[in-house]
Amino acid sequence: MSYRVCFVCTGNICRSPMAESVFRARVEDAGLQGLVEVDSAGTGGWHEGDGADPRTVSVLEAAGYGSGHRARQFEASWFARLDLVIALDAGHLRDLRALAPTGTDAAKVRLLRSYDPGAGPGSLDVPDPYYGSLSGFEECLEMVEAASDGLLDAVRADVERAA
Repeated sequence: MSYRVCFVCTGNICRSPMAESVFRARVEDAGLQGLVEVDSAGTGGWHEGDGADPRTVSVLEAAGYGSGHRARQFEASWFARLDLVIALDAGHLRDLRALAPTGTDAAKVRLLRSYDPGAGPGSLDVPDPYYGSLSGFEECLEMVEAASDGLLDAVRADVERAA
Protein backbone atom coordinates (compact mmCIF):
# COMPACT_ATOMS: atom_id res chain seq x y z
CA MET A 1 0.00 0.00 0.00
CA SER A 2 1.32 3.44 -0.96
CA TYR A 3 1.92 6.33 1.39
CA ARG A 4 -0.18 9.22 0.08
CA VAL A 5 0.67 12.93 0.33
CA CYS A 6 -1.58 15.74 -0.94
CA PHE A 7 -0.47 19.38 -1.13
CA VAL A 8 -3.24 21.97 -0.74
CA CYS A 9 -3.39 25.69 -1.53
CA THR A 10 -6.28 27.97 -2.48
CA GLY A 11 -7.07 27.30 -6.14
CA ASN A 12 -4.61 24.50 -6.97
CA ILE A 13 -2.94 26.44 -9.79
CA CYS A 14 0.14 28.01 -8.15
CA ARG A 15 1.63 26.78 -4.87
CA SER A 16 0.23 23.28 -4.50
CA PRO A 17 1.00 22.09 -8.06
CA MET A 18 4.48 23.55 -7.61
CA ALA A 19 4.93 21.63 -4.34
CA GLU A 20 3.50 18.49 -5.98
CA SER A 21 6.02 18.68 -8.85
CA VAL A 22 9.01 19.36 -6.61
CA PHE A 23 8.10 16.67 -4.11
CA ARG A 24 7.36 14.11 -6.82
CA ALA A 25 10.88 14.72 -8.17
CA ARG A 26 12.33 14.27 -4.65
CA VAL A 27 10.41 11.00 -4.25
CA GLU A 28 11.68 9.73 -7.61
CA ASP A 29 15.27 10.78 -6.85
CA ALA A 30 15.02 8.84 -3.57
CA GLY A 31 13.76 5.72 -5.38
CA LEU A 32 10.44 5.83 -3.51
CA GLN A 33 8.10 6.32 -6.50
CA GLY A 34 6.52 2.88 -6.00
CA LEU A 35 5.91 3.57 -2.31
CA VAL A 36 4.83 7.22 -2.18
CA GLU A 37 2.02 8.87 -4.17
CA VAL A 38 1.99 12.65 -4.55
CA ASP A 39 -1.03 14.77 -5.41
CA SER A 40 -2.43 18.28 -4.96
CA ALA A 41 -5.73 20.13 -4.66
CA GLY A 42 -7.23 23.47 -3.70
CA THR A 43 -9.52 24.50 -0.88
CA GLY A 44 -11.78 26.10 -3.50
CA GLY A 45 -13.04 24.92 -6.86
CA TRP A 46 -12.68 28.14 -8.90
CA HIS A 47 -10.06 26.65 -11.22
CA GLU A 48 -11.21 23.01 -11.41
CA GLY A 49 -10.01 21.43 -14.62
CA ASP A 50 -7.56 24.23 -15.41
CA GLY A 51 -3.84 23.71 -15.84
CA ALA A 52 -1.32 25.33 -13.53
CA ASP A 53 -0.81 29.08 -13.82
CA PRO A 54 1.58 29.77 -16.75
CA ARG A 55 4.02 31.44 -14.34
CA THR A 56 4.09 28.28 -12.21
CA VAL A 57 4.78 26.21 -15.32
CA SER A 58 7.51 28.61 -16.42
CA VAL A 59 9.30 28.57 -13.05
CA LEU A 60 9.02 24.78 -12.73
CA GLU A 61 10.30 24.11 -16.23
CA ALA A 62 13.19 26.58 -15.82
CA ALA A 63 14.22 24.61 -12.72
CA GLY A 64 13.94 21.25 -14.50
CA TYR A 65 10.65 20.02 -13.01
CA GLY A 66 7.66 18.51 -14.79
CA SER A 67 4.49 20.56 -14.92
CA GLY A 68 1.52 18.44 -16.11
CA HIS A 69 -1.44 19.32 -13.89
CA ARG A 70 -5.23 19.75 -13.69
CA ALA A 71 -6.72 21.70 -10.78
CA ARG A 72 -9.31 20.17 -8.49
CA GLN A 73 -10.91 20.87 -5.13
CA PHE A 74 -10.00 18.97 -1.97
CA GLU A 75 -12.85 16.91 -0.53
CA ALA A 76 -13.32 15.81 3.08
CA SER A 77 -13.77 12.19 1.96
CA TRP A 78 -10.13 12.15 0.78
CA PHE A 79 -8.83 12.15 4.36
CA ALA A 80 -9.64 8.43 4.63
CA ARG A 81 -7.12 7.56 1.89
CA LEU A 82 -4.42 10.14 2.66
CA ASP A 83 -1.54 9.79 5.08
CA LEU A 84 -0.43 13.42 5.03
CA VAL A 85 -2.14 16.63 3.90
CA ILE A 86 0.31 19.47 3.40
CA ALA A 87 -1.10 22.99 3.69
CA LEU A 88 0.78 25.86 2.06
CA ASP A 89 -0.29 28.52 4.57
CA ALA A 90 -2.01 28.93 7.94
CA GLY A 91 -5.39 29.67 6.33
CA HIS A 92 -5.29 26.38 4.45
CA LEU A 93 -4.20 24.60 7.63
CA ARG A 94 -7.18 26.03 9.51
CA ASP A 95 -9.66 25.29 6.70
CA LEU A 96 -8.43 21.72 6.20
CA ARG A 97 -8.48 20.91 9.91
CA ALA A 98 -12.03 22.27 10.11
CA LEU A 99 -13.00 20.09 7.13
CA ALA A 100 -11.47 16.94 8.65
CA PRO A 101 -14.13 14.41 9.71
CA THR A 102 -12.15 13.26 12.80
CA GLY A 103 -9.38 14.43 15.09
CA THR A 104 -7.13 11.77 13.57
CA ASP A 105 -7.77 13.25 10.13
CA ALA A 106 -7.10 16.79 11.40
CA ALA A 107 -3.75 15.59 12.75
CA LYS A 108 -2.73 14.59 9.21
CA VAL A 109 -2.66 18.27 8.18
CA ARG A 110 0.71 20.03 8.46
CA LEU A 111 2.30 23.19 7.10
CA LEU A 112 4.88 22.61 4.38
CA ARG A 113 7.40 25.06 5.80
CA SER A 114 7.31 23.28 9.17
CA TYR A 115 9.68 20.84 7.43
CA ASP A 116 12.16 23.62 6.56
CA PRO A 117 14.79 23.92 9.31
CA GLY A 118 15.56 27.46 8.09
CA ALA A 119 11.99 28.73 8.50
CA GLY A 120 11.30 30.58 11.73
CA PRO A 121 8.11 29.99 13.72
CA GLY A 122 6.56 33.22 12.43
CA SER A 123 7.35 32.53 8.77
CA LEU A 124 5.75 29.19 7.99
CA ASP A 125 3.44 30.40 5.21
CA VAL A 126 4.32 30.10 1.54
CA PRO A 127 2.89 33.41 0.26
CA ASP A 128 0.40 33.30 -2.59
CA PRO A 129 2.20 34.59 -5.71
CA TYR A 130 -0.93 34.77 -7.89
CA TYR A 131 -1.44 38.55 -7.85
CA GLY A 132 2.24 39.40 -8.12
CA SER A 133 5.10 39.14 -10.57
CA LEU A 134 7.19 36.20 -11.70
CA SER A 135 9.63 36.87 -8.85
CA GLY A 136 6.93 35.80 -6.38
CA PHE A 137 6.69 32.44 -8.12
CA GLU A 138 10.48 32.08 -7.99
CA GLU A 139 10.42 32.86 -4.26
CA CYS A 140 7.63 30.32 -3.81
CA LEU A 141 9.74 27.66 -5.55
CA GLU A 142 12.69 28.42 -3.27
CA MET A 143 10.50 27.94 -0.18
CA VAL A 144 8.99 24.73 -1.54
CA GLU A 145 12.42 23.31 -2.36
CA ALA A 146 13.80 24.28 1.06
CA ALA A 147 11.02 22.36 2.83
CA SER A 148 10.92 19.34 0.51
CA ASP A 149 14.03 17.60 1.82
CA GLY A 150 12.76 17.68 5.41
CA LEU A 151 9.35 16.48 4.26
CA LEU A 152 10.99 13.66 2.32
CA ASP A 153 12.92 12.61 5.44
CA ALA A 154 9.67 12.52 7.45
CA VAL A 155 7.79 10.58 4.77
CA ARG A 156 10.66 8.12 4.34
CA ALA A 157 10.67 7.49 8.11
CA ASP A 158 6.89 6.87 8.07
CA VAL A 159 7.23 4.49 5.10
CA GLU A 160 10.04 2.57 6.82
CA ARG A 161 8.03 2.30 10.06
CA ALA A 162 5.08 0.90 8.13
CA ALA A 163 7.20 -1.68 6.27
